[in-house]
Amino acid sequence: MARPVESADSHTQSDPQLADRTTAALLLTSLRPEQWTKNLLLFAGLLFGGRLLERAASLRAIGAFVVFCALSSAVYLINDVADREADRRHPLKRSRPIAAGRLSPHIALVTAAVLGAGGIAAAWSIESSLAVISAAYLALLLLYSAALKHLVIIDVLTIAAGFVLRAIASAAAVQVPIGHWLLICTTLLALFLALSKRRHELVLLGEGATVHRRILEEYSPYLLDQMIAVVTASTVIAYTLYTISADTVQRLGTDRLGLTIPFVLYGIFRYLYLVHQKRGGGSPTAMLVSDRPLLTCVALWALSVAIILYA
Repeated sequence: MARPVESADSHTQSDPQLADRTTAALLLTSLRPEQWTKNLLLFAGLLFGGRLLERAASLRAIGAFVVFCALSSAVYLINDVADREADRRHPLKRSRPIAAGRLSPHIALVTAAVLGAGGIAAAWSIESSLAVISAAYLALLLLYSAALKHLVIIDVLTIAAGFVLRAIASAAAVQVPIGHWLLICTTLLALFLALSKRRHELVLLGEGATVHRRILEEYSPYLLDQMIAVVTASTVIAYTLYTISADTVQRLGTDRLGLTIPFVLYGIFRYLYLVHQKRGGGSPTAMLVSDRPLLTCVALWALSVAIILYA
């Protein structure tokens, strides 16, 4: 424990805004509540399953959202402890409380254990299948942190799998079937975000990219641009096919979901614009919250889907 404390002192001076904060405040920051927007996918089953207006189903979906917020925060804490040395060499991540030496790794790990166990227990109280999916999600992300993030292509596929498990959990929580097209769209969109994040890291860190994250030496901006192009086209095609497929029309009772395609097109193009022209993409959630056109597009898409399915 001596080494982190010693390096903590040198980093405290470079991060004065962390110096006066309490342990609770530092811990809350390390939970990364701004990242919980990713777990809004837990409401997909409620929305597309036709149960949005049912109080009991809505409460179960909210419960599942809270469960995955707890599990994802537990993983963030474990990641920050494991990667604290590498994070100190990152221009942005070095200000995180654990990397800056302001939050004890022991406190972080104990909190992660409580969140992980509590999250799975809460999932079991909602639905047994949700607990199984939650445990699989937690195990997958821990395996990613330990080994899979060092395997080229497997790393981004694992990130996408985490989003797919969220989508499956959203259906399990409210006990509705989830269409295969929706899973395909979720996978492709998650790959799009993961590849864009890898590209942002390469551009931001430059020659020091491989020092911070070893797997980045396997990628190049050109390679990632090729992958992003493939995934972008596939995402648009998959969503289009989803909205007009006979299965979707029969299950949702409408053939008007195709009217939401323009929102998807604009959202993807706007995100690409931010990645290439504004050098964004490091944090999809931060971009969603900070970029008003993108946030408006997502809100209008969700509203239009709700109107088409429930009006």
